[in-house]
Amino acid sequence: MNQPALIGCDVDGTLFTDDETLSPRTRAAVRAAVDGGAHFVLATGRPPRWIRPVVDALGFAPVAVCANGAVIYDPGQDRVISARTLGVNTLAALAEIIQRAIPGAGLAVERIGERAHDTATPQFVSSPGYEHAWLNPDNTEVSVQDLLSAPAIKLLIRKAGASSAEMAAVLAPHVGDEGDLTYSTNNGLLEIVPRGVSKASGLREVAGPLGIGEDEMIAFGDMPNDVPMLLRAGRGVAMGNAHPDAVAAADEVTARNSDDGVARVLERWWS
Repeated sequence: MNQPALIGCDVDGTLFTDDETLSPRTRAAVRAAVDGGAHFVLATGRPPRWIRPVVDALGFAPVAVCANGAVIYDPGQDRVISARTLGVNTLAALAEIIQRAIPGAGLAVERIGERAHDTATPQFVSSPGYEHAWLNPDNTEVSVQDLLSAPAIKLLIRKAGASSAEMAAVLAPHVGDEGDLTYSTNNGLLEIVPRGVSKASGLREVAGPLGIGEDEMIAFGDMPNDVPMLLRAGRGVAMGNAHPDAVAAADEVTARNSDDGVARVLERWWS
């Protein structure tokens, strides 16, 4: 493709190495692209409150497509630009479906306010006994009734010791039009966002006002939640460590995230 006008890049397993750091080579390649006129956009399952370490590592604050496309966030201004949510009726319907399809699964929701850390909006609330999939959990346990009482940008389903892929195979036939199901790790965690929301829709929302079409985008990712943007971008690049679904959706496969896979592609145009 010609020199991309916009770079959409996943964070974990893609931009970051396995120890959640940014290598000097990849940082330099991203900065060279930005200095050369490209728009660099984070496209991640992370909520806005988990974007600051990425900004600190990069040394600048790109716009971020967060929560798998549900939130567009400007970390430079600490401002939520837009958010799409699952309504309370949808959440209640999904909770009932999940309880039948995956007995014993814990539930959690991500909510959003006007900023990354908006104390007026408790942001990550979970059902009693929910086992966090990541280190340093920051969830607040509430009753299931309270959990489902307010709109959410994402519903999480967690079953410790299970496979996300197997859980998705069981749940997907039952979700229907209530939301879109995906996952970004295979350690027993599924995520549901509003219907039609994905990293691809988030990148389109960012690119539209800039006059950039999908054919002018390059996207990097490694997991099933990256598949929509890998398919829709002018060039989709899967990492060497990518899930088979991401590899199948991509136009090419680069090196692993631990071997500067993103940098090796960007350096074709910028060095």
